[in-house]
Amino acid sequence: MSSGLRISVVIPVLDDADELRECLRLLAAQEVAPYEVVVVDNGSTDDSATVAVAGGARVVPEPRRGIPRASATGYDACAGDVLARLDADSRPHPDWTRRIGETLADDTVDAVTGIGLFHDLPWPLRVPVSALYLGAYYLPTWAALGQAPFWGSSMAMRREVWEQARDRVHLDDDVHDDMDLAFAVGPRPSAPDGRGENDVVWARTVFNPWLRADVSSRSVTGTAQWRRRWARGAETVRIGFADAPAWQRWQVRLGR
Repeated sequence: MSSGLRISVVIPVLDDADELRECLRLLAAQEVAPYEVVVVDNGSTDDSATVAVAGGARVVPEPRRGIPRASATGYDACAGDVLARLDADSRPHPDWTRRIGETLADDTVDAVTGIGLFHDLPWPLRVPVSALYLGAYYLPTWAALGQAPFWGSSMAMRREVWEQARDRVHLDDDVHDDMDLAFAVGPRPSAPDGRGENDVVWARTVFNPWLRADVSSRSVTGTAQWRRRWARGAETVRIGFADAPAWQRWQVRLGR
């Protein structure tokens, strides 16, 4: 059953034509068709743009390299009520868009984030390694943020959430764009008003374990990749805490 929400799907891509082709095939087979698919070509030298057009997507170029820039360009280009996000190597389950619509049909929910497995690992390793990876991301980031963080391989938000956050995200810093966006919209006090008080700023994000998109394990393969991801995560947290540290965010989350 459709929620009536128009769901735009943003996919940043850089030289990833084969993975993108499969992602678009799975989007075309969704139980509830997305309103549009926007592929942001971040300077590819392969045929990613051609694959995107053949898969029914609208291609938006973003020559400035980096996922934060590419994602922001995609969100700005969307026409839907809901801005969903996948990576080129995401493999959304058939009910992915339906789950987004059902979750955001609740007016008290502003955004939703999900999970997935590393589809290219052997079966005995697929679940434990995926759980370890997502647990290492979700649990400490949830504690730092005061609510569920975004996972860029499977997430969605109302258009208003992005409009609130677009001037607060860090497009030129070495950050995880999904985590940085979560800090921008997560619970925090705003600047003091004329009475010396803080207003509360908070877009409510919920974690939906049924919002599933499997991904490639390449992002966690190799020591250098792990170091890069942890360093980028630490920088994202540092910037987020400069805006509002964890204790302030939880104070807002728990009603002060």
